Amino acid sequence: MSTTPSKMIIRPVDLSDSNAIAEIYNHYILNSVASFETEALSYEAMEKRIIEVSSDFPYYVCEIDGNIAGYCYAHPWKERAAYKYTLETTVYINPLHLHKGIGYNLMTTLIESCTKNGFHALIACITGNNKASIALHKKLGFKKVSHFEQVGYKHNQILDVVDYQLLLNAF
Repeated sequence: MSTTPSKMIIRPVDLSDSNAIAEIYNHYILNSVASFETEALSYEAMEKRIIEVSSDFPYYVCEIDGNIAGYCYAHPWKERAAYKYTLETTVYINPLHLHKGIGYNLMTTLIESCTKNGFHALIACITGNNKASIALHKKLGFKKVSHFEQVGYKHNQILDVVDYQLLLNAF
């Protein structure tokens, strides 16, 4: 008997995705150093964040068999007006769906959207020991532009942060 492969759908976020996104993110908050947050978010707090970001910037989810398998978005890198063409990217994958190309497909969609919308540069701020995220961003064409040593402390680990940058549209 053959099984039908799962269909991956990348689509814009919807507020009904808030609970699933909070569950994915809270896993990383509580069990990893991928996020420097230390307290789990309520579903309401995640919904508020989704509204704030998605009202002005691209925000996508990957759906597999009706379930959210990952998400990504872009948001302002810094608050000053001169940075208005530079965005920071974020991507998280449900741990049950790692190594299936979800991050790559989400980020490709995000990069295309940011390019189409006239943004110039994307910055990915990554925990220094997050080899999977670094490999993903390198595969997407991001280049390492900074390395901050010992700037975070979580789960009894002193953590570095690296920034990777992708230039999109020319000025």
